[in-house]
Amino acid sequence: MNITSNKPKRQPIQLSDHFDYPRLLRFTLPSIIMMIFTSIYGVVDGYFVSNYVGKTPFAAVNFVMPLLMILGSVGFMFGAGGGALVARSLGEGKKERARRLFSLFVYATAISGTAVATLVFIFLEPILQLMGAEGQLLQDSLLYGRTLLPFLPFFMLQFEFASFFITAEKPKLGLAVTLVAGCTNMLLDALFMGVFKWGLVGAATATGVSELMGGLIPLVYFFRPNNSLLRLGRTRLNGVALLQACCGVAKRIQKSCK
Repeated sequence: MNITSNKPKRQPIQLSDHFDYPRLLRFTLPSIIMMIFTSIYGVVDGYFVSNYVGKTPFAAVNFVMPLLMILGSVGFMFGAGGGALVARSLGEGKKERARRLFSLFVYATAISGTAVATLVFIFLEPILQLMGAEGQLLQDSLLYGRTLLPFLPFFMLQFEFASFFITAEKPKLGLAVTLVAGCTNMLLDALFMGVFKWGLVGAATATGVSELMGGLIPLVYFFRPNNSLLRLGRTRLNGVALLQACCGVAKRIQKSCK
């Protein structure tokens, strides 16, 4: 005898739905947790470095990480501002335009991330000196920063996809990717520093690999056929859209400061 439950299945939430507070919390909770995990890279590295390497390397991690977070915020800018433009196009029923804009913002982030990482890698020493680093702190900061900078484009993409997973109505998938990346960082920190004794290089490599996963897994997902609203493909340069994405974020920040 088959017994079936009469309990209705919970339907996935769409951006076009009417949101009450419980529904809004259910939709945004994965994104909240995702942003928390994205922000703890420096905390995890700092914990292992302080316990396995030493005080000065620990200071170097805390000295360099804010700079890397500022650079990574370029991805957040394109994700937040670009996500609004993509969502508007989806709301207007212009799915092809939404996909072209989505591809444009992702490609722009990857290109700008590579350019910024290259420039900062070259000029990192004078930048750190201007920030006040000297002696052993400067050397440790250079070692940690230059090991992490090649992964910066993926870090930017990870920030960006945190917003685009919401636009694609896949916040839970975004949370899963971030949890995988965060757990990878913790496990590799323990392995590289606790077992292999790689010191600062181990800490930076562990964080870099986790950032690589956080940016690469969404790239693979959106390049392949998927059941979300978005997919990466062909696009064309649209300077107006790029400027609107940047200015949209700037206006939000200006309003929040008033």
